[in-house]
Order: sequence, then structure tokens, then C-alpha cells
Amino acid sequence: MRSSRSPATGPAGFSLAELLVAMSLGLLLWGVVLQALVADGRQVERLVRQVRERGQQRRVLALLRGDLQRATRVDLALGTGAACALGGRDPVLQLQTPAGPITYTVGSPPSAIWRRRVLMRCGPAFGLEGEPSAGAAQNRVLLDGLSLPGLEATVEPDGLLHLRLRQEFEPSGGGTQRIETEVRVGGL
Repeated sequence: MRSSRSPATGPAGFSLAELLVAMSLGLLLWGVVLQALVADGRQVERLVRQVRERGQQRRVLALLRGDLQRATRVDLALGTGAACALGGRDPVLQLQTPAGPITYTVGSPPSAIWRRRVLMRCGPAFGLEGEPSAGAAQNRVLLDGLSLPGLEATVEPDGLLHLRLRQEFEPSGGGTQRIETEVRVGGL
């Protein structure tokens, strides 16, 4: 008697078409994961820049606040009597202090190493104890990457000085990142 069994077949496996579909789906999944990681990296880069630049803005405003506390007179948008050449930059604040005049200006950078417009401080340097020295005035870049107008200073009706710093950057992923900090400083 003959058996009606089919001939023996090899172990079951995947066809070439099935393997190609599985590989394509796997590559597509890895592409989505990689794209998400790159987007996350860009977001982290933007956040790190924002934290770093906000910290620099806070330090600049703290320096300005200290200069204002020592000032005997404050003039807005006046640069006459500045101890340094303004280099075509626009004066924002002129402070008269016992150590000498301090002028804050916004405009073109003094060299190509700076990004965009800069905020500069022309006034007495500081000694080792953190107090203004009696030496010659120095003109220093405090902040770069400023967007228009950069630093705004206005006197409010209650006598407080309102300061606003604005910066703008082009992150590596494209687009524009803007950072702005505002403070109100003691009575004038």
C-alpha cells in the first residue's frame, strides 16, 4: 500500500519578498527614531543657548544696576562727555559717577569676532575688590547678538528706569531665536 503523504519539504522560512518588506519597515522605523533624536538635539541646543544668553543678560543688567546705584546723574540717549570714542554707536545711557562718566552704547561691533550689534560700556574699570578704579576708562563689549534696538531705557511715571535687552540668533537647525529680558531699576 502506498502512502498518500506528500514528499518531505524543508524547514519553513521567509521568502525574499517578505525579507525585503521587513527590512524596509525596520529602516523606516530607524529613520523616524533618528529624525526624532536630531529634532530633540536641536531643541536641547536652543534651550542651552537660551539659558546661557539669559544668564549673560542678567549679569549685564546687574552691572548696570550697580552703575546706576553709584550714579549721581542719569541721562537717556546722551553721549556727550563720554570718556571713550563711541565708534558710531548710539548712546543709550550716560551715567555720572564719582569715579567718572559711564556710557552705555549700542551699535556695530569693534571687530569681526562679535555677532551682530553689540552693547558696550565705556567707563572706569573695576579693581580687585569689585569697586570702580581710578584708572583710565575702558570701552568693553558686554553683550553681542543684539537685535534692534538692543538695549532700551525709559523712565516710567513712578521714576523707575525700565530696561529691556533684546538678542537674536540663528540656531544650527534654522529659524530665528529671540531672547528678551526686562527689569525695572530704582528711582532716579
